[in-house]
Amino acid sequence: MKTFSYSDECFSDIQLLRYRLNGFSALTLQQKLLVYYLSEATLCGRDITFDQFGRYNLRIRKLLEAVYIHFQGNRDSKDFLALEEYLKRVWFSNGIYHHYGCEKFAPAFGEEYLREVIGTLDVSVLPLQEGEDVEVLCNELFPVIFNPDILPKRVNKADGEDLVATSACHFYEGVTQQEVERFYQEMKNAYAQDPEPPSFGLNSTLVKREGKIVEDVWCANGRYGTAIRQIIHWLEKALDVAENELQQQYISTLIKYYRTGDLQLFNKYCIEWVREHEARIDFINGFIEVYGDPLGLKGSWEGIVEYKDLEATRRTQLISDNAQWFEDHSPVDPRFKKEKVKGVTAQVICAAMLGGDEYPSTAIGINLPNADWIRAAHGSKSVTIGNLTEAYQKAAKGNGFKEEFVIDKETISLIEQYGDVCDDLHTDLHECLGHGSGQLLPTTDPDALKAYGNTIEEARADLFGLYYIADQKLIDLGLVPDKEAYKSQYYTYMMNGLLTQLTRIKPGHQVEEAHMRNRALIAHWCLEKGSAEQVMELVVKDGKTFLRVNDYEKLRALIATLLAEVQRIKSEGDYEAARELVERYGVKVDAHLHQEILSRYEQLHLAPYKGFLNPVMTPVYNDQGEIVDIQLDYTESYTSQMLRYSKEYGFL
Repeated sequence: MKTFSYSDECFSDIQLLRYRLNGFSALTLQQKLLVYYLSEATLCGRDITFDQFGRYNLRIRKLLEAVYIHFQGNRDSKDFLALEEYLKRVWFSNGIYHHYGCEKFAPAFGEEYLREVIGTLDVSVLPLQEGEDVEVLCNELFPVIFNPDILPKRVNKADGEDLVATSACHFYEGVTQQEVERFYQEMKNAYAQDPEPPSFGLNSTLVKREGKIVEDVWCANGRYGTAIRQIIHWLEKALDVAENELQQQYISTLIKYYRTGDLQLFNKYCIEWVREHEARIDFINGFIEVYGDPLGLKGSWEGIVEYKDLEATRRTQLISDNAQWFEDHSPVDPRFKKEKVKGVTAQVICAAMLGGDEYPSTAIGINLPNADWIRAAHGSKSVTIGNLTEAYQKAAKGNGFKEEFVIDKETISLIEQYGDVCDDLHTDLHECLGHGSGQLLPTTDPDALKAYGNTIEEARADLFGLYYIADQKLIDLGLVPDKEAYKSQYYTYMMNGLLTQLTRIKPGHQVEEAHMRNRALIAHWCLEKGSAEQVMELVVKDGKTFLRVNDYEKLRALIATLLAEVQRIKSEGDYEAARELVERYGVKVDAHLHQEILSRYEQLHLAPYKGFLNPVMTPVYNDQGEIVDIQLDYTESYTSQMLRYSKEYGFL
């Protein structure tokens, strides 16, 4: 038997990891079947995400896969190896745009080479549409692949530009940002008196046809219908093995939503899903997060199947049980606090299958639903994904990163002693409490912050976690060992925001991704506001730039002040203040410092991005044709997994 290894192959700027399904063998057969059926539903939506991330993504992927599978020429040539790496990047990012930075990949092979190898293939293996020949196919796709000026960014957030017209994501067709905002504002006006409005635009492509703007709804009989019907098929099988009536109810409602595309049914599903917290198995499947839309309206398709880590959940349960205390003692204006925190549940879970926007790159913590009124009235579910965090930590041991970027041995020792505990705890606080804290004023539009909304929301959750990780309450609850522990998180967080996350940005680029902007915003704001008292500072030692934190208690006071302001911005919907905060502190990159950090990081030979391979789940049958077990296999290679997924789950 092959020994399990957390780390797998590397290519480009990516390292692939594997995660273990700890405790899976102890699940009952019913629970294993539920995990299996939900996992199949999770994999069936893969093509949806590809199409959402760019209208040419699917055809480009299929073309490159045809070349990779069927080309009989020199497969060891520089050009073919470059094509292979490009295809691996396309698989990883669900398209031709970087999964984090959103810029288009530049292929290291030429247009002439690709045209030449395509010419050696039988046309039957190419993704030709009816009446189309190879020349037409190449003329359509080659400019998108090779011309850096055509559709250069999946998500553009540059201030002052038409974010819809300049973003390559496939949520809009033929409309401008102004038209989109006007279209959905009219919808909101019609629901102005409704305390339970739908999430307008969440599950549709907005298109202009013959001068009229309409929504193409994503549902069983609408756009993406062939994939959605497959998802429904597996959800219906999951119904038969649901763990309790509430779980059966919310799966049934999700199926009805998928069939109709009715966003009121999605609200109903979210409420039912939040209410159920007894089952061991849970999942997310749908059009959820809006980071892939520059306007923060459209939900990218994602899936994840999970089961509770019963022992580790003690930590998150303690936090959620004390949610009201944390809300009451938050340093924000009382007007923006919830008088009664409702339905906050938090668990540590094992991921069992990842799909769509959660695969191969995934979050390590999730808090849902996103609708503010549902969170206020019914609560939220938060999870920290323990087996993914474990994989990250195992892969990072001894890689030299801390020794290169942390200022001294004392601070390295602090991080080694407390870092893993505090990393997990900050994720818990961010997801369990941060996203669920605070409230909007009654007159505030949830979308008032527009393109800055995602960054402000992530900053709010991070600040909440940073503020409380230093609180005596966590020591009293037994979640941190002593008063020194929080310093490890403060140091690594600020170092990341100021310095080390720059390894994820190309020279000459600014910070684009919402989570990176959030971290930069917090770190640069604290650096500037604490400069008079030298709370923290950037210093140069032996020609290298380091962060030095001189006063951790004052740093916590700065975090409290910023948290109060960010919550005010969110609660009041203060767009101009959000814009000023993000653009001033969260976007710009110092070119000289950037180059230094990149050079130092390059010497470590590390990949700045990580992603995961899924296990293979295989049903075991008895002589009567009944499933009696689910077998796990962790040995499938990245290329084999991606080609298999394209074959077995290529429904669009």
